[in-house]
This record gives sequence, structure tokens and C-alpha cells, in this order.
Amino acid sequence: MVNTEEFMRLIEKQRSCPQTLPIALRAMWYDKKGDWDKAHDTVQNASDADSAWVHAYLHRKEGDLNNARYWYRRSGQPEFVGELSQEWQQIASLLLKKVNTTHGC
Repeated sequence: MVNTEEFMRLIEKQRSCPQTLPIALRAMWYDKKGDWDKAHDTVQNASDADSAWVHAYLHRKEGDLNNARYWYRRSGQPEFVGELSQEWQQIASLLLKKVNTTHGC
């Protein structure tokens, strides 16, 4: 996966989430598939900053802004104020860049 467009195509084509993805990207996958509960369960007990960021996004999407703010603070990311779709794109893009850098893509 090089960019968000390729990630989106993969989400559209594949039924199951690749377990080789980092936890935060797996949660983004499930969210895009329309499974908020699975996305939330995926990051619920993760302790890394990326998962906390996704966790914040999910609670913002849910409408639980107080909980979202807590997770934004834990992630070290500012509270997002734009459209949810824009935030999904931003998070996915930055997480994919990390994966690409880590794997030398």
C-alpha cells in the first residue's frame, strides 16, 4: 500500500482485513467497512499513539466528544474540526506513510 487510494481499493475488493496491517490501520479498515464496533474493539486496548488517534476519531464519529478529546490528548494530536471523511483521509494517509517508511516502500 503506497497511498490512501490504493488502501481504499483494497478495502473495496477484500472481504477480510489483512492481519499484517498495524492495529491502527486495521481499525481504519473496519471503520471504512462500516463496522464501528469492530474498529473500536481493535484499538480499545492498544497503548500506542496511533491507535489513540484512531480511537479519538471513532469517538468523535460516535458523537462522544468528551471521550474523543481524552483520546486526542493521549494521541498527541490536535482535535480535528473538519468533516469526518477528511479526518479519516488524514489519519489513513499518515499511518500509511509510516508503514511505507517502515517497510521501505
